[in-house]
Amino acid sequence: MKIWVDADACPVPVKEILFRAAERQKVEVTLVANQRLSVPQSAYIRMLQVEKGFDVADNEIVRRIEAGDLLISSDIPLASEVLEKGALVITPRGERYTEDNIKARLNIRDFMETLRSSGIQSGGQPTYSQADRMQFANQLDRILAKRLR
Repeated sequence: MKIWVDADACPVPVKEILFRAAERQKVEVTLVANQRLSVPQSAYIRMLQVEKGFDVADNEIVRRIEAGDLLISSDIPLASEVLEKGALVITPRGERYTEDNIKARLNIRDFMETLRSSGIQSGGQPTYSQADRMQFANQLDRILAKRLR
């Protein structure tokens, strides 16, 4: 299993959790972004910088990810594509996207996009909290524990 991170909008606490997990579990973590990000020196942590542009990072992740890999992203269309390839997906808030829930998530996303384009303010996500951080860490630990069995 390799871990891929849609890193442009990934919260710093999530990256820190992933860096520790990479070292502890000896699992490869690759951050994909269209800007240079600093990562610790490690045999397990990589930074892949792609060109700027709409969905360039997403397309690179889809191209490289394989069945059994894990993606960290809250991008629902990207999650849908990698689920089709047999990868696992969790959000930085620890929610797991699956074949069972991704269609509903896509429908809600499209509905909210329609509201926003109509001028209706729908607000944004709440601030990233300690509870979000813990839920992410717990979900990641569960997935990595299954990998070791």
